[in-house]
Amino acid sequence: MPAKGKYFFNEHDGCKITDPLYEKYRYSSQQHPLLLFLLGIVFAYYVTLIVVLCTRDDPREHLTFTVAVCVASAIFIVIYVLVYIESLFWCRLKLFAAVIWICLLVLGYVSVFDEGSASQVAAWEQVPFFLFIIFTAYTMLPFGMKDAIVVSSISALSHIIVLTIVASSKEQETPLVFQVLANASIFVCGSLMGAFHKHQIQDASLDLYRYTLKCIQVQMKLKIEKRQQESLLLSILPAHISMGMKLAIIERLKETNDRKKHDNNFHSLYVKRHQNVSILYADIVGFTRLASDCSPKELVVMLNELFGKFDQIAKENECMRIKILGDCYYCVSGLPVSLPVHAKNCVKMGLDMCEAIKQVREATGVDINMRVGIHSGNVLCGVIGLRKWQYDVWSHDVSLANRMESAGVPGRVHITEATLNHLGKAYEVEEGNGHLRDPYLKAMNITTYLVIDPRSKQRASNNHQISEARVHDGLKIRASVRMTRYLESWGAARPFAHLNHRESVSSDTSAPGRKHRKEVTLHLANRQRASESLDGCRTERVCPPSVVNYKNTSQKGRMEEDIHDKMVSTIEGLSSAKPWCGTTDDFRGLCGFLLFFVEMGLEKEYRTIPIPKLRSYFVCASVVLLCMFLVQIFIMSRTAKLGISFGIVALIMGLILCICFADKCWRSCSERWPPVRYLCTFSKKVKTMPTVRLPLAAIAIGSLLIIAVFNLPTTQPTGNYTASATDESATPYYTYCCLLGFIACSVFLRMSFELKLILLSGGVVGYFIIFNTWQPLNVNNDTQRFIMKDPRIMTNLYLALFYVTLVLLSKQIDYYCRLDCLQKNKFKKEHEEFETMENVNRLLLENVLPAHVAAHFIGDKLNEDWYHQSYDCVCVMFASVPDFKVFYTECDVNKEGLECLRLLNEIIADFDELLLKPKFSGVEKIKTIGSTYMAASGLCVTPGQENNLDQERQHAQIGIMVEFAMGLMTKLDGINRHSFNNFRLRVGINHGPVIAGVIGARKPQYDIWGNTVNVASRMESTGELGKIQVTEETCKILESLGYACECRGLINVKGKGELRTYFVCTDTAKSQVL
Repeated sequence: MPAKGKYFFNEHDGCKITDPLYEKYRYSSQQHPLLLFLLGIVFAYYVTLIVVLCTRDDPREHLTFTVAVCVASAIFIVIYVLVYIESLFWCRLKLFAAVIWICLLVLGYVSVFDEGSASQVAAWEQVPFFLFIIFTAYTMLPFGMKDAIVVSSISALSHIIVLTIVASSKEQETPLVFQVLANASIFVCGSLMGAFHKHQIQDASLDLYRYTLKCIQVQMKLKIEKRQQESLLLSILPAHISMGMKLAIIERLKETNDRKKHDNNFHSLYVKRHQNVSILYADIVGFTRLASDCSPKELVVMLNELFGKFDQIAKENECMRIKILGDCYYCVSGLPVSLPVHAKNCVKMGLDMCEAIKQVREATGVDINMRVGIHSGNVLCGVIGLRKWQYDVWSHDVSLANRMESAGVPGRVHITEATLNHLGKAYEVEEGNGHLRDPYLKAMNITTYLVIDPRSKQRASNNHQISEARVHDGLKIRASVRMTRYLESWGAARPFAHLNHRESVSSDTSAPGRKHRKEVTLHLANRQRASESLDGCRTERVCPPSVVNYKNTSQKGRMEEDIHDKMVSTIEGLSSAKPWCGTTDDFRGLCGFLLFFVEMGLEKEYRTIPIPKLRSYFVCASVVLLCMFLVQIFIMSRTAKLGISFGIVALIMGLILCICFADKCWRSCSERWPPVRYLCTFSKKVKTMPTVRLPLAAIAIGSLLIIAVFNLPTTQPTGNYTASATDESATPYYTYCCLLGFIACSVFLRMSFELKLILLSGGVVGYFIIFNTWQPLNVNNDTQRFIMKDPRIMTNLYLALFYVTLVLLSKQIDYYCRLDCLQKNKFKKEHEEFETMENVNRLLLENVLPAHVAAHFIGDKLNEDWYHQSYDCVCVMFASVPDFKVFYTECDVNKEGLECLRLLNEIIADFDELLLKPKFSGVEKIKTIGSTYMAASGLCVTPGQENNLDQERQHAQIGIMVEFAMGLMTKLDGINRHSFNNFRLRVGINHGPVIAGVIGARKPQYDIWGNTVNVASRMESTGELGKIQVTEETCKILESLGYACECRGLINVKGKGELRTYFVCTDTAKSQVL
């Protein structure tokens, strides 16, 4: 397996060609099919030779040749089988390549020195076959570049040296040195074209490998992102409603990109009705007094541990937590799937909560208790508004359950008669007398009961003594510190901690593993955290850095293993895929050979894709032209026709090169000479426009194919024609020039395969006609000659050999180029999808948290630390629509209250839209509580810099909040006009220090706490309709900002005594807000 971390590279990072996985990838995508093609071609070639030999001569006269061919064919068959089962032998490719090369080399020399041949050896013999060996050593044999250079050099030099020595004794009219130079020119040309071919394919292979790796990496990230998204969404909303919300977010993203607007006049409503459920409300008695003594971290840790414990209890009792309101916790049993034991579940949960708080009280000595109220009935559940989604429930039964909690008894579970009817005889109860503590219960004639906890009869007598001993250990510690230290021993998961796991497992799955955790005594908790100050000295939990590093390392290691496994499966898919001869999900074959993309848009993209290295193709064609010219100058008669013909082709090639390189060579002259500017523009279009590059390529290749045979003698001999030695030695070199023309066609790697197929097919058909009707070849045809020395037979065989080889090579390159295009297209789409997922995650998280808080939890490196922050000056607003409680009714006409909630959804959604105005960018929606809207300003300050803000800017936040409240009133007036209602807003505003934090692992929730929040809530509840009530301190600041305030006088505020309050004058300012 490759070294860890090698898959995570940047755009400019290198990838070692020697990496085993890359070698396996290159083998599967290129070397494996090409090697099979080569073995098949060579085997067919030698079978053809044996057949021709048997039809013309007795194979026994050429026994050496026959045996050599048969042995080599057997070796090729064995290698073919071994290569076909590549999983076992792919690492032995170089050995196979060396064996194939040696066999070909031996067969080449056997063909030259066959004992059965009476003819003398000539320097032109087997030049095409050695050219074939040289070219395939680069293009089809699995050699590296250095190995291919060595192999091709040995092949060329051995042929030149051996045949020069052997042929030097033969008298020839054409000097031997010219034939040797011509042979050297051919071999050099073949080696250069092969090296260019291999270099281009290696670069493309490495590039495709990187893209494949990136694509797999993005796929893995996308998979993790989707899991995070699902886990994040499920941490906000239940599964039965989350999918619709997710689709709504994606549609909203599309509308933002396309700048479309909703055609619907109403906002989407994600609310459903459920019957036969039980609603539990629980409040921690004494927590407000305790919280006033807490530091920010202590408060956040305390709330998270408490509510984390309650979430665990809720899961164990099949209850769904709905929301946390300060220190109030409420949940429902029977959602989303109806449960016949919903009442028993809620009662059991209430008893467990009271027991948990009792344990805390006994262990810490802190005077807190739990008050629980339960009622059974029907609910409407879902999400309203556009921002800061929070799953909630509404109905008269929900309001009654809330009343049951407030009228309850600390340490007891208070239930209605409706709940008792669902319990049967599961629990013993006693009279609750709730009507004596709450006028609403009395008015509605609600009979209530208190559940008797069965565990109260079984408690051991020594519990009190143990708790006294525990408390004694921490008598000198503040109550909040004792409480926090003890609660931390429960080990509740931190908010969004599940997003940092590879599997994105929600905290629900870890709950069963924690439910049997033993409670840690106070003195033990003190020893465990002796070095940790909860006043802010340290923020880490007791977890060694090595453990954290190991966890991060192991997660990265697992992802690397996944990428490796995915890459291996991709390689295996490449090995088994044969798309060029059939139809797959991405490709379709035409006539069993031509290949097209199934998606027409992708086919068009592939046809028009730019070819950055197109210029080098024409340079290679020019090199081939030069080698053809040298061959014919060395061998043929130096006539004017030869010079003029090559001059014309050279001029054509020069013009094409001039066009290709114009933008680079003549760029400096383009400003002075307008024609040059047009030429430079046209030059840029060569590599980007198929309509330009295809004709140029056809002209260049066609010119080479024509010039190869253009200078063939056309005069017919008279009488008995006897070819001279010059004719015999010159004739084969026309064929060799034709083969060089074929090779020139193949180096246009990324050019259209159909164009190359047409040019190669046209060329081979034309050459067959020309050489089979050309008189010198027919006259020289001697039936007594060995076939390997017969020019006519070998010309046809060599043309067919190179044609088939180059067509299959071009076909494989076309498939490879298509695979490259497909992989890059997939990478592009998946990268876009990945960005969409990131945006969806961001929107999801920002719908739960403010943007600056969301950045704390999500990103490339998620932060698992607590989020808590104290602010010196935050303006808090509560705005409610009290008339909605009267408006809300449950009957068949309004679908049991659903249509009433639709109107509330419109109200809250319009309020949310007001937050999009730049003027109110500093206002954060905290949550909605029924028909009450809670918001705050001044929370966007970077932690640690709130004291750097001048007093004027802090006060400006209060003015912005007042204007926001006025804007809400104006929005509500607009809704009243359209719905023919007369709702009025009641607003309370206060400013001062607050504590902000995120609590809850199963459903993380951002909230603010403090006396400022409590007073703002009282300002709303004691206010008047259509007015904004503020405290005296807030009034002074508003008056300094130019707002008029009217003194209301002293009012009694629960928990605060009498406070002097003021109403903000809104009549003159309200019309200026929107």
